[in-house]
Parts: sequence; C-alpha cells; structure tokens
Amino acid sequence: MFILNIGYKKDTKLLNNFESFDNSETATKKDIVIQERVELVSSHMYKQFLDYQHSTVNTNDIFSRMLDCLELVSNNLKQSFSSRGVTTQNIYVESDALKSVALINILWHKMSFTTRCNFQPQALFREDGRHIFSNRIMAIRGNYNELIKDAKDREEEMVKLLENEIASLYVPADQNQKCVFKIKHTGQEFTLNQIDAPREVVLKVVETVCGGGLYHQDGSLKSFIV
Repeated sequence: MFILNIGYKKDTKLLNNFESFDNSETATKKDIVIQERVELVSSHMYKQFLDYQHSTVNTNDIFSRMLDCLELVSNNLKQSFSSRGVTTQNIYVESDALKSVALINILWHKMSFTTRCNFQPQALFREDGRHIFSNRIMAIRGNYNELIKDAKDREEEMVKLLENEIASLYVPADQNQKCVFKIKHTGQEFTLNQIDAPREVVLKVVETVCGGGLYHQDGSLKSFIV
C-alpha cells in the first residue's frame, strides 16, 4: 500500500502537471484569438476614424464656400427684386460663429444648411454594398435654431431635421472622390465634384424651394414644384 500510495501521488502530480500545461496552452490560444479578433476590430474602427476626420475637413471647407455662394445668391436676388420695385429687407443670410449653420431668408421662404448632424462616423448606403463613409450637409426648410430648440438630445434633433429635410450632400474623405447629392422629395441623386458642390447645392436648394409654391390649405398642407 505504501508503495502504491507513493506511486499514486506521483501519478497525480504528473496528471496535474499535464492539466496545468494543457490549461496554459489553451489560455495562450485564447489570448491569441482575442488579440487577433480585437486587432481586426481596432483596424476597422481606426479606418473609420481617419475617414471621419478627413471627411470633416472636406465638409467644413465645402460649407465655408457654401456661405460665400449664399451671399452671392442673396445679393443677386436683392438686385433683381429691387429693380422690380420690391423691398429687399427680407432677403438676407445669417450664420453662426462656428460656421456650422447658415440661414437664407428669401421673402417668405426660409432655408437652413447645417453640418450639425455628424456626431460619429457614418456611411451612405449603396445598393452594391460599396457604402461610402462620409459626412453630411443637410438643407432643411425653416430656421434651424427654431426647429431644434425643444429637442432634448441628438436623436430628437435629428428627427426634427429629417422631418424638414430638403436635400443632403454626402462628402467623402477623399477630396478627389465625388460627393453624392440627394433631393428628398423627388428621390433624385446627383454626383458632384467637391469644387462645384457648394455652388450646385445652394442653387438647387433655392430653385427647389422658391421655384415651387404652396396650395391653400384644405385638410392638409400641400406644396408643388413649378
């Protein structure tokens, strides 16, 4: 019994050593799997982060040039209406200090443009699966500040913006890649290079809003495009 007991203890020790080795090897494999999978996730998110940064720079540049275009449109409208004997005090452009919101008032029409919808990296859905990570410039009906004043958080703010959306310009990270411009109520979609985008977006939005009109209310508010 004594010898058997000693032998049993030795066998137990060897078994424990093998189990310890197996557990160590398994733990090492688990660590490697976790490391590899996490590395894939971090690489993917880092790419999104870089695209977000670059598209933000491009978006801010385009928005700044849109402000210049809005001023030109406003000045030309003032001259045009003034020559027709129409007062032009209700034709003006306003923007915030950060240059992230702009308002153009054209007589009875108000349109706002904003970049305050880019809180995180997001992609424009594409049917072919080649989704475009991009920032967004939204054109909305009305005064931006009045529309969102009661919003409690970003989600509510976005809901209000989408309810009043006229169109959106999606700006990619690569300056050489074309922007996508989508008009909401018609479903039309255009591609614009980043040089011409500010002018074309401003003109198309003004044409869309001011080139139409409103029917007298009869149950529900309706609009039309000339």
